[in-house]
Amino acid sequence: MPYQNINATLSGTDLQAVKDAFATILGKLPFLVNLTADERKGILKTGAGSLAFVQNASSAAQNNTTIFPASFNTADFKKDVDLLATLTELATLASSLASRLDDTRLAVGGEAMQQATLVYNYVKTAAKNTPGLKPIAEQLGERFQKSRKPKEPKSPAL
Repeated sequence: MPYQNINATLSGTDLQAVKDAFATILGKLPFLVNLTADERKGILKTGAGSLAFVQNASSAAQNNTTIFPASFNTADFKKDVDLLATLTELATLASSLASRLDDTRLAVGGEAMQQATLVYNYVKTAAKNTPGLKPIAEQLGERFQKSRKPKEPKSPAL
């Protein structure tokens, strides 16, 4: 569906239901972790093509258990592979939702900013003749003030 101006609201009840749904999701995934930057660097990555490789390796391990040393737990490996596939599916759903949330937030923000700019222009114009509007116009105008960093002199060309 092509983008159209968004004219919607989210009731407090619906907002709470969405928050509760997120809480439910997090409650169902208590094993989720937050990795540090160093931890992320040190992990062998599983990109898009890696899932099939990992699943094929799991099948090979399940079908040939006798070739592995006792220290290699094929059942735990299968659990990890199954969880990886499930988390990959969930991550795809979550990424799609996050993308739609971000796009909608951007679109609504653009609409709101356009309307706010109109309000500012009306207030700024009215402040010339209407007592009490000048402080409001100045407050709104702060958004458009550029930082007053001194410009560095250009060095002469050598």
